[in-house]
Order: sequence, then C-alpha cells, then structure tokens
Amino acid sequence: MPEAPTAAAPTVVDASGLVLGRAASLIAQRLLQGESIVVVNAEKSLVIGSRTHVLAHYTAARARGSVRSGPHYPRYPDRIFRRTVRGMLPHLKTRGKIAFRRLQVHIGVPEEFKSQSAQTLEGAKARPALRPPMTLEEISRLLGAKW
Repeated sequence: MPEAPTAAAPTVVDASGLVLGRAASLIAQRLLQGESIVVVNAEKSLVIGSRTHVLAHYTAARARGSVRSGPHYPRYPDRIFRRTVRGMLPHLKTRGKIAFRRLQVHIGVPEEFKSQSAQTLEGAKARPALRPPMTLEEISRLLGAKW
C-alpha cells in the first residue's frame, strides 16, 4: 500500500527584533505562495512609533465594538501577530483562508522547534532609532495579558 506523501517541513522564523508590520507583510507574501511558516518568539517582535500613539492604537482596538458582536481584538502577543498577518491576507477569500491556516505563531520556542534552525527576515529588522520601540510583550502586558 503506498504511503501518503509527507508535507514539507514548515519554515521556522524567529521574530526577535523584527518590526511587526514589516515581518507580517513578508510572511503574508510567503503564505500566499504556498509556504508553511512557524513564527517563534512572537513576544519579542517590535512595534515602531511613539509610545503614546502605539498604546492608544492597541487600547482603542481592544475597546472597539462589543463583547457579543465584536470585533474581537486579541490581547496575547502570538494572537496579535496572527491578527496582523491576517490583515495582510485576503482572509475572506478561499486562497487567503487556506494561506492563513498554514501559519503558526508561538510565544517563546516550543520543544518541537528547538532543534530546527530559525530564519530571520532581513527586510523586517529594526533599524537603530532615537526612541526605543515597544515589544509585543510589553503591549500585551499593558492590555492585561498574563502568561
């Protein structure tokens, strides 16, 4: 009896020191091309901008809508990262839904991916700036996430 073909191993991307929006757009492009991607250390990705504007954006997103009808904006860094990538995919169309299913995002590095070497996205690295960027971990803690 022939065996089922095994799927190619997913690409592991380390999000440490990567700008959230830039990384999300590069990952969304690769997902649409059929690649499976696992993002580790999502809490160490950076959000560029003034601290007050960044916090105002995320707190407003959390407060928008209602508990019943939404929109439901995430609080945890792995879910914020997934939501950001989803915003860069045509997630209401079939190809976008299929592409989004090929994405996994983790806080830290799970045991199953510790042995694999993680890539970094050169186009998404943060440049030196006068004001230090905020990490997703910091934003999540301010939104009330506890892990």
